[in-house]
Amino acid sequence: MSDDNFIEPARPAPRRTRQARVRWGDHVVTIGGDAPVRVQSMTNTDTVDVIETAVQVKELARAGSELVRITVNTPEAAQAVPHIREQLDRMGVDVPLVGDFHYNGHRLLTEFPACAQTLSKYRINPGNVGKGDKRDRQFAQMVEVAAQHDKVVRIGVNWGSLDQELLAQLMDENAKLAEPHEPQQIMYRAIVMSALESAKRAEEIGLRADQIILSCKMSGVQDLVSVYRALAKRCDYALHLGLTEAGMGTKGTVASTAALALLLQEGIGDTIRVSLTPQPGEARTQEVVVALEILQSLGLRSFNPSVTACPGCGRTTSTTFQELAKQIDDYLRAQMPVWKAKYPGVETMKVAVMGCIVNGPGESKHADIGISLPGTGEAPAAPVFIDGEKALTLRGEGIAREFQALVENYIEKRFGAAA
Repeated sequence: MSDDNFIEPARPAPRRTRQARVRWGDHVVTIGGDAPVRVQSMTNTDTVDVIETAVQVKELARAGSELVRITVNTPEAAQAVPHIREQLDRMGVDVPLVGDFHYNGHRLLTEFPACAQTLSKYRINPGNVGKGDKRDRQFAQMVEVAAQHDKVVRIGVNWGSLDQELLAQLMDENAKLAEPHEPQQIMYRAIVMSALESAKRAEEIGLRADQIILSCKMSGVQDLVSVYRALAKRCDYALHLGLTEAGMGTKGTVASTAALALLLQEGIGDTIRVSLTPQPGEARTQEVVVALEILQSLGLRSFNPSVTACPGCGRTTSTTFQELAKQIDDYLRAQMPVWKAKYPGVETMKVAVMGCIVNGPGESKHADIGISLPGTGEAPAAPVFIDGEKALTLRGEGIAREFQALVENYIEKRFGAAA
């Protein structure tokens, strides 16, 4: 085959950032460089409620969140932080806690040293640390505490709380130009400048570059992509990605996926959070599930065995394949907390549950284990393929139960030996 006909496989570009290490006890989460892209989340409980907050942190960590952020906004919340950590330690949850500070973080970190020591990482928003002379002084207080306790700091700029003094200054300078730039471009510049100047100031105060993570969150997909491309060109700090106020349900999921996938494919981003507004009755862990799926879909990480299932069409009037696909997917996800230790490598397994003869056998052959269920008018038989070869054919009312047993046996045989 000539070079002109060769198609290069698509792969995410390599990341080129410094590494930061977030610690709790002996547990270390490395962020940046060649470390895996990490998943973060945030609680929505009242931090003062120690038990409720600890339980939600545990749920988020169990779902796959590698760092969990909690609000620290009052003296009572700061006093609760060590007790939350104690509760998590009793439950065997070693996920690092990140403190989210706005407005009064300088006081809370200095007046409650146990809180400052317990947290593994601080999030500081430069737009919310004060105004005028107070801004520099209060920012310095927070950074000094972080340096004293050897903590990592995320300097998180948010377009909804951007430093208005900096923005006004840049707007005034732009207005004096012979050919002024669009206001949107000035906003982009202000956001990137706020992050970079704050990071420079943090280093001058005493933080190492490998203790600094930057984020510049926007609520629009193209805005986020534009800002992070500019930020990545101008620094080698580890970067945290997230579409702020993404929304709920399909809108929030699609917008976050579009923005994060574009940047991650370009090698931009070392940690991610999907900021979903939970729908009524929906678990907070849904934002973690979406983040995991983004990374797994891009081939950046593997968290759960993947289930390939066809969407259905006029050939598949039966809902059997839909029900079986959901049953298998739910079962695999539920078992993963146990299987991670028992069956190393099981997260890379591929399962296919197909609904008719068109693509069913082919997709099943490409999977580690797959089943092709009969479509409308097809013979009532379901061939099962294991490692690319037809192994047997299932018939009758117990197909779902028998296929799940085959999946369990396959996992035990293939991945149990690796334990």
